[in-house]
Amino acid sequence: MTGDRTAALPDTAERDLFLRFAPAKIIPFIQLARLDRPIGWWLLLLPCWWSAALAGIAQGQGPDLWHVALFYVGAIAMRGAGATWNDIVDRDIDAGVERTRGRPLPSGRVSVRAAKYFLLSQAAIGALVLIAFNWFTVATGIASLAIVAIYPFMKRFTFWPQAVLGLAFAWGALMGWAAAFGSLGWPAILIYAAAIFWTIGYDTIYALQDSRDDAIVGVRSTARLFAGQVRTGVGIFYALAIGAAACAIHLAGGGIAGQLAVAVFAAHLLWQWRQIAPADPILALRLFRSNRDAGLLFFAALAICGDLARL
Repeated sequence: MTGDRTAALPDTAERDLFLRFAPAKIIPFIQLARLDRPIGWWLLLLPCWWSAALAGIAQGQGPDLWHVALFYVGAIAMRGAGATWNDIVDRDIDAGVERTRGRPLPSGRVSVRAAKYFLLSQAAIGALVLIAFNWFTVATGIASLAIVAIYPFMKRFTFWPQAVLGLAFAWGALMGWAAAFGSLGWPAILIYAAAIFWTIGYDTIYALQDSRDDAIVGVRSTARLFAGQVRTGVGIFYALAIGAAACAIHLAGGGIAGQLAVAVFAAHLLWQWRQIAPADPILALRLFRSNRDAGLLFFAALAICGDLARL
């Protein structure tokens, strides 16, 4: 294994501080954990925060800030663990795709053995965060591991790996509610559904970058499945996400203020949908990354809605 400070990957965030200042030997591990591409842990974190804010609305208050902080740390650790697992499983496929062949494992900068130890260390951090919650939340979090484990294999067998990713990345939408109440309810289930549909939509946009290479190596995706109808496909799933979110907030007692939060989220998704150009991979990456802003706007609006309930 060798460290190479110049080995920035195509989707690395511009001016990434980790790559600029980290010792060269640990840069491949930063890339394995996707710390140079923070959009991944943001998209894992945001459903957790939505759920915490939704629970706050149901309780007539804002989100629990301690829970918000725990989810932040846990999302970074578990996104890193999940990404490392994905790279271990997909190392041969990644070697055949232009955008991913420079990743640490297919490029030989990290050994499989070292990656496995790194995976375990990140999972241990996630476990320490998880046990800070109630036992129902602990059990709920553990249940997600089965989905995380099978996700990397799905692109080999189905054109719907984005749906399996949705089940995994949206899991936090159950966790915030479970942390607040020690149980689940229909608002949590519906916000989970909203996050699943949202994930399918934005990951279809992301997959547009690799459609040509995916067809060559036999990788399946919703971007390939929808083909010339990709804008229609993304639009359907974004619409389903908005509808499920509106129902979740209604059941949690969000009222008009809560529906205004949905409107903010919907406006951003509509903007994305109108911009989609299947033949433009640079635009696809930009639109995919913009979902951090969409999710943060939705969370902020939900948090304000909960705080208004206290007035």
